Amino acid sequence: MRKNLSVIFACLALTCCLPAFAFAQNDPPKKKKKLIKEVYLSWGYNKEWYTHSSVHISQPSLGNDYTMEHVKSHDHPGWDDGLFNKALSIPQYNYRLGFLLDEKRGWGFEINFDHTKYIIQDQDVRIKGRMDNHPVDTSVAFNEANGFYYYLNNGANFLLFNVTKRWHLLATHDRKVKVDGYAKWGVGPVIPHTQNELFGKENKPGFQLGGWNTGFEGVLRATFFNAFYLEYSNKLDYARYSGLHIYEGKARQAFGTYEMILSLGVTIPTTHAWWK
Repeated sequence: MRKNLSVIFACLALTCCLPAFAFAQNDPPKKKKKLIKEVYLSWGYNKEWYTHSSVHISQPSLGNDYTMEHVKSHDHPGWDDGLFNKALSIPQYNYRLGFLLDEKRGWGFEINFDHTKYIIQDQDVRIKGRMDNHPVDTSVAFNEANGFYYYLNNGANFLLFNVTKRWHLLATHDRKVKVDGYAKWGVGPVIPHTQNELFGKENKPGFQLGGWNTGFEGVLRATFFNAFYLEYSNKLDYARYSGLHIYEGKARQAFGTYEMILSLGVTIPTTHAWWK
């Protein structure tokens, strides 16, 4: 009797399961959700203002260990003497490559690069510390004619890996024109191009990894036809440089930057398989 009941229950279970199995087999495959909802790419130009900075110089073989205190600096926009009279990559430019990951909440990720020029010149600079193994506390006329210049003129070069947040602000009825606000924050390396002369001794100019920076950016973006956009940004950045190449030694410093940026960008469709 027990054996017969077991057979009956097995048959009933199989009968109940078969329709569900058949239904599952006929179900259309579910579409995979796209990991990346939107990709964008932009190119633009910037203007900077820098805080004062103290530059520490270490040249052990020369017996030098001193600080240039509270020096002033400025940028070099590149088109201040005429628009479009130089190659596009010579003035202070910036680019962004961004990925919108959560369309509902507006979260995303961005690679953010600013080619910014940083110049110290034409001022009296106080030098305090040791030179030639002797104490020093004096001022020098910091200009090229006197054997002094200090340029990150091929770039102070801020690279950031940003977390981004988007808010929809305004849109036309047909949504062909939209205005969005963005907040961006990140950290990353600085990639300066060091070129300097101190007391008539020049370094060998070149690019290097030279420290780190962190920045926050507030953005207004106007998008047209869901394809092209114009973006205006205000950015605060703090950078710490170390191991910068100078003649027979290294330099280090830290400064803050305020930037204004204007960019033109394009939104790229996310239809390719590797974006899904």
